[in-house]
Parts: sequence; C-alpha cells; structure tokens
Amino acid sequence: MKKEIKDYNKIHLIGIGGASMYSIAAMLKNDGKTVTGSDLARTHNTDYLKEIGINVVIGHDLELLKNTDLIIYTAAISHDDPELVYARENKIEAVERAEFLGEYTKDYENLICISGTHGKSTTTSMIASVFLEANLNPTINIGAALKKINGNYYIGGKKYFILEACEYVDSFLHFHPTSEVILNIDDDHLDYFKTIENTKKSFYKFTRLLPSQGFLVINADDPNTKDLDKDINNVTTFGIENEKAMIKAKNITYSDLGFPTFQVYINEQLLDTFSLRVRGKHNVMDALATIGMALNYKIDKEIIKKALKEFTGVGRRFEYLGEYKGCAIFDDFAHHPTEIMSTYNSSLMVKHNETWAVFQSHTYSRTYEHMEEFAKVLAKFDHVIICDIYPAREENIWNVKEDTLVELIKKSNQKVIHIPTYEEIAEYLAEHVRENDLILTIGAGPINKVAEILLNK
Repeated sequence: MKKEIKDYNKIHLIGIGGASMYSIAAMLKNDGKTVTGSDLARTHNTDYLKEIGINVVIGHDLELLKNTDLIIYTAAISHDDPELVYARENKIEAVERAEFLGEYTKDYENLICISGTHGKSTTTSMIASVFLEANLNPTINIGAALKKINGNYYIGGKKYFILEACEYVDSFLHFHPTSEVILNIDDDHLDYFKTIENTKKSFYKFTRLLPSQGFLVINADDPNTKDLDKDINNVTTFGIENEKAMIKAKNITYSDLGFPTFQVYINEQLLDTFSLRVRGKHNVMDALATIGMALNYKIDKEIIKKALKEFTGVGRRFEYLGEYKGCAIFDDFAHHPTEIMSTYNSSLMVKHNETWAVFQSHTYSRTYEHMEEFAKVLAKFDHVIICDIYPAREENIWNVKEDTLVELIKKSNQKVIHIPTYEEIAEYLAEHVRENDLILTIGAGPINKVAEILLNK
C-alpha cells in the first residue's frame, strides 16, 4: 500500500458481503472512514452493513467510486471486473483483501493467526471464546458466525487480534503474526497450489513470518506438518495418535448426543478433563490447539475449560437448523473429501433412521481434482442428492459434469440422484424423507437454501 491506513479517507470494497470483507467494512466504519461497497447478491451481510450506515450497491455503480482513494477486493474478483477496470483507468489504488488486512493488523501488539486446510473457523472461534472469557478484549475476524459475538467479527482492544488466516493464493503470507496455529495440511486449492508439495512450501513460508519469540502451535498427528517447526523457538505440538505430542487427548468418550469428554495431558502430566458441546474427533483436535495457544498466553485452565464447554460451534459447521416432518436438518460447510468424512462421522453420533446427504461441490477445479474421493466418501451416506456445481470464480474449462460424480457413487451406492436446483431438491426431499431421517446439506456454496426452503414449508 502506498500510504498508511490512517491516511485513506474514502474506502470502497468490492465483494463487500463476503465473510471477511463485511467485517473489514464494519471495522473501517468504526474507525471513522467513509465506507462504500458492492456485491453481486443481497445477503444478510449486505443488509447488516446498510443498517450501520454503509452505502452498499447490489451490482455495479461506478458513481460510488468517485473521490475514492482506496479499493479493497477479494481474491475471487476477476481482473476484468468493471470496478477494478475503472480503478486502473482512473489511477485509484486497489489492494487485495489479505494485503490490506496485513497492513491493518500491524497496529496490534499480538496477531494470533489460525491456519490449516480444515478447521480454521472452528478453532479461531474456540480461541476467541477463551480470550473473551478471560476478559482480554480481543479484536476478532473469523470466516464464520460465532454466536458469542453475534457474527464473525468483534472490535476489541489493540493488544490481541485473533484472525482466521487462509492459505488460498498465499493470502496468509501478507500477515505479520506473533503466534500461529497450523491445524493440518491437505491437498486443497490445487487450482492455485497444483501439488501438495507446493502447499507445504507455502505453510513453511508462513511459519518463517514468526518473530523469534513467537508461538507456534502445530498438529503432530499430520505428517504434512513435519519440519514446519524447524528453527522455531517456541513450539507446542498437539495430537491424539502421536506419542511425541506435547499436548495429548486421552480416554475420549462420547455422550448420547455425540459430545466428547477427554483427559488432556501435557508432557505426560494430567492437566484436567475437558468436555465439548461440538461433535467429532476433529473438534477434539481443534480444542487441543486452542488449549495450547491459550496456555502460551498464561490463561488459567479453568477459564479454558469453561469457554470450551460453553462453545456450541459456528455457523455452517455441522450446524443444527431445525426439523422438517420429524427429520433433523444439519448444515455443513464441508467442501473437501476429508471434511465430508468428518461430517459423516459426526452424523453417526446423532440418532437417526437414514441419512440424506445433499451435496453441492464448490468450484469445477476442486470437483475435477477430487472426483474419486468425493464419490468414495459420499457413498457412505444412505441417500445422496447431487446439486449443480457451485462455480464461484471459475469457468468450466475442465468439462466437469455432475452426472460423472453420480455414476461413480453408484458403483457402491445406488441411492444417488442428480437434481439441479435447490427448489427441486427440497420438493424431492419433502416427498421421500421419513420421520427420524437425518438431512445434511453439505458444501461451501449456498446449498443451505435447501434447508431454508424445507423449514419454511
């Protein structure tokens, strides 16, 4: 950026309704900036921004850009976007979201970045909940909604900024962290990274951003994180399977609702017994990462226990939405085969008759790269409905077809069908589900609209 943030007065955000973008807009408004924005669709986020006095346009209005001295855009915005074209033609400075956040968070004494292919939003929310419980007044930016703060951001003090740090297009390399969590590394975002080795190299670069006294909390169970802690002074490892992990969960049990209770050991010494109100082994791992980071900041274990026990999850992470004809409906943001496996495992912990997985793949490139793995994990559900692929930022240059995924699933599960639209899927479910069935909408796109339609019938 050409100037310090304090020297910009009118700031415009393209894609302002995005989870991270709308929180940036609100923070800038709170800082006294004149903020405007645009998005292609009206959402709860755009409505909220209008309520707090931000001028948001659905579509494009180049008049908004007059007298603007900075434009912020997301990585999903194409270079031929009319507003970006206008900015170039009129020499208005434009920066990508992550670059801006990197500059914005420089003013904070501690920047705690939570990264990893899976579990970022949940772990960021857990850590935020602990810091809030400890009355440390953190500033927070999460990629999902946290009930404790009624949204995905919280404007606190300048001592702590807790930030979900995404690896896509190397976004997290723009940040200046004082502490990092690395939850796992998987073969996601291959449209950008191409190979898992490139992904690992990016995470390695991320760990090099830590100052000499910075904290690194890292998953010892994941072989892909091996050697990322090389030459880092303050490392905390966590895990369940790896005996060398400093923080370990042992003797894990589950309640009738699927909620885990487990003992936490630090260097083979019992710390205490912890209980969660979110399901699944993956959430135990997220809790271990949270405990590791919180202890680095000298937060009392009783505060950590209380915050974790009261944490009920974040929006779109195996989120219970309601019932339709006696069927429980859950929504999950899972968009990678590993994440869908976690969703499946969580579904096993909920008493039900049969499962209905309503899946919408997110981007053509991801569908192409993981077609076989998607089919393998989706076939585990009793019934599978495949919605049209959500393209996001992409054109279908891979010639990917939903029916290809259907045919692969049929090799091991005949109860699969492709239904193109949300409305048609809701009608099909209304005709075929039985009492005590479990409906799961799965995907990073707006597949949860199926649940909204059912619940409004």
